[in-house]
Amino acid sequence: MNYRAVEPAGEYVARLETGADWRAEIESLADAVEADAAWFTALGAVQDAELWFYDQDECEYYPIEFDEPLEVASCTGNVSWLDEERFAHTHVVLSGPDGEAVAGHLNEATVWAGEVHMRVFEEPLEREYDETTELDLWL
Repeated sequence: MNYRAVEPAGEYVARLETGADWRAEIESLADAVEADAAWFTALGAVQDAELWFYDQDECEYYPIEFDEPLEVASCTGNVSWLDEERFAHTHVVLSGPDGEAVAGHLNEATVWAGEVHMRVFEEPLEREYDETTELDLWL
Protein backbone atom coordinates (compact mmCIF):
# COMPACT_ATOMS: atom_id res chain seq x y z
CA MET A 1 0.00 0.00 0.00
CA ASN A 2 1.22 3.49 -0.85
CA TYR A 3 -0.01 6.31 1.34
CA ARG A 4 0.87 9.76 2.55
CA ALA A 5 -0.69 12.55 4.55
CA VAL A 6 -2.38 15.36 2.61
CA GLU A 7 -2.94 18.92 3.74
CA PRO A 8 -6.01 20.79 2.47
CA ALA A 9 -5.25 23.92 0.45
CA GLY A 10 -8.82 25.05 -0.16
CA GLU A 11 -12.40 23.98 -0.76
CA TYR A 12 -14.66 25.03 -3.59
CA VAL A 13 -18.25 24.58 -4.68
CA ALA A 14 -19.39 25.03 -8.26
CA ARG A 15 -22.42 24.68 -10.49
CA LEU A 16 -21.78 22.73 -13.67
CA GLU A 17 -22.91 24.34 -16.93
CA THR A 18 -25.99 22.81 -18.62
CA GLY A 19 -25.01 21.19 -21.92
CA ALA A 20 -21.32 20.85 -21.01
CA ASP A 21 -19.47 17.58 -20.46
CA TRP A 22 -19.66 16.54 -16.78
CA ARG A 23 -16.06 15.37 -16.34
CA ALA A 24 -14.64 18.22 -18.44
CA GLU A 25 -16.43 20.72 -16.17
CA ILE A 26 -14.75 19.18 -13.11
CA GLU A 27 -11.38 19.33 -14.88
CA SER A 28 -12.07 22.99 -15.79
CA LEU A 29 -12.73 23.76 -12.13
CA ALA A 30 -9.47 22.02 -11.20
CA ASP A 31 -7.64 24.14 -13.80
CA ALA A 32 -9.32 27.34 -12.59
CA VAL A 33 -8.28 26.77 -8.96
CA GLU A 34 -4.92 25.22 -9.92
CA ALA A 35 -5.74 21.94 -8.18
CA ASP A 36 -2.86 19.53 -8.73
CA ALA A 37 -4.54 17.09 -6.33
CA ALA A 38 -8.12 17.07 -5.08
CA TRP A 39 -11.08 14.98 -3.97
CA PHE A 40 -14.59 15.79 -5.13
CA THR A 41 -18.22 14.80 -4.75
CA ALA A 42 -21.09 15.88 -6.97
CA LEU A 43 -24.77 15.33 -7.72
CA GLY A 44 -27.34 16.39 -10.25
CA ALA A 45 -28.69 15.06 -13.54
CA VAL A 46 -27.35 14.25 -17.01
CA GLN A 47 -28.97 14.00 -20.43
CA ASP A 48 -26.88 11.00 -21.52
CA ALA A 49 -23.81 9.14 -20.32
CA GLU A 50 -21.00 6.82 -21.26
CA LEU A 51 -19.71 4.70 -18.40
CA TRP A 52 -16.73 2.39 -18.61
CA PHE A 53 -16.41 -1.04 -17.03
CA TYR A 54 -12.87 -2.33 -16.50
CA ASP A 55 -12.55 -6.03 -17.27
CA GLN A 56 -9.89 -7.27 -14.84
CA ASP A 57 -9.12 -10.41 -16.85
CA GLU A 58 -8.59 -8.58 -20.14
CA CYS A 59 -7.28 -5.32 -18.54
CA GLU A 60 -9.54 -3.43 -20.91
CA TYR A 61 -12.28 -0.80 -20.52
CA TYR A 62 -15.64 -1.49 -22.14
CA PRO A 63 -18.17 1.31 -22.73
CA ILE A 64 -21.77 1.25 -21.53
CA GLU A 65 -23.83 3.96 -23.24
CA PHE A 66 -27.07 5.59 -22.13
CA ASP A 67 -28.98 7.97 -24.39
CA GLU A 68 -31.58 9.10 -21.87
CA PRO A 69 -31.96 11.48 -18.92
CA LEU A 70 -30.51 10.08 -15.68
CA GLU A 71 -30.19 11.32 -12.11
CA VAL A 72 -26.68 11.51 -10.69
CA ALA A 73 -27.40 9.84 -7.36
CA SER A 74 -23.73 9.88 -6.42
CA CYS A 75 -20.51 11.06 -8.02
CA THR A 76 -17.10 10.88 -6.40
CA GLY A 77 -13.57 11.08 -7.62
CA ASN A 78 -10.17 12.68 -7.50
CA VAL A 79 -8.00 15.02 -9.51
CA SER A 80 -4.38 14.29 -10.29
CA TRP A 81 -1.89 14.69 -13.12
CA LEU A 82 -2.02 12.25 -16.04
CA ASP A 83 -0.04 12.76 -19.24
CA GLU A 84 0.78 16.35 -18.22
CA GLU A 85 -2.90 17.31 -17.78
CA ARG A 86 -5.25 17.49 -14.82
CA PHE A 87 -7.44 14.38 -14.90
CA ALA A 88 -10.70 13.89 -12.99
CA HIS A 89 -10.99 10.19 -12.16
CA THR A 90 -14.77 10.04 -11.83
CA HIS A 91 -17.15 7.31 -10.68
CA VAL A 92 -20.93 7.68 -10.66
CA VAL A 93 -24.14 6.01 -9.67
CA LEU A 94 -26.92 6.97 -12.09
CA SER A 95 -30.62 6.18 -11.86
CA GLY A 96 -33.47 6.17 -14.36
CA PRO A 97 -37.17 6.96 -13.93
CA ASP A 98 -37.84 3.49 -12.47
CA GLY A 99 -35.21 4.04 -9.78
CA GLU A 100 -32.90 1.33 -11.07
CA ALA A 101 -29.26 2.26 -10.71
CA VAL A 102 -26.22 1.79 -12.92
CA ALA A 103 -22.70 2.60 -11.88
CA GLY A 104 -19.18 2.78 -13.18
CA HIS A 105 -16.28 4.91 -14.32
CA LEU A 106 -17.70 8.03 -15.98
CA ASN A 107 -16.08 8.75 -19.33
CA GLU A 108 -18.49 11.45 -20.47
CA ALA A 109 -21.99 12.77 -19.89
CA THR A 110 -23.95 15.86 -20.87
CA VAL A 111 -24.82 18.01 -17.86
CA TRP A 112 -28.47 18.85 -17.25
CA ALA A 113 -27.77 20.21 -13.77
CA GLY A 114 -24.85 19.58 -11.49
CA GLU A 115 -23.25 20.75 -8.27
CA VAL A 116 -19.76 19.83 -7.13
CA HIS A 117 -17.73 20.18 -3.95
CA MET A 118 -13.95 19.98 -4.38
CA ARG A 119 -11.32 19.77 -1.64
CA VAL A 120 -7.89 20.68 -2.98
CA PHE A 121 -4.65 19.39 -1.43
CA GLU A 122 -1.30 21.16 -1.10
CA GLU A 123 0.95 18.55 -2.72
CA PRO A 124 0.31 17.33 -6.29
CA LEU A 125 -0.58 13.75 -7.13
CA GLU A 126 0.55 12.14 -10.35
CA ARG A 127 -0.62 8.96 -12.00
CA GLU A 128 1.79 6.37 -13.29
CA TYR A 129 1.32 3.10 -15.16
CA ASP A 130 0.96 0.09 -12.85
CA GLU A 131 2.21 -3.20 -14.35
CA THR A 132 -0.09 -5.44 -12.28
CA THR A 133 -3.42 -3.79 -13.09
CA GLU A 134 -2.37 -2.08 -16.34
CA LEU A 135 -3.97 1.10 -14.99
CA ASP A 136 -2.59 4.58 -14.35
CA LEU A 137 -2.61 4.84 -10.55
CA TRP A 138 -1.38 7.31 -7.94
CA LEU A 139 2.24 6.99 -6.92
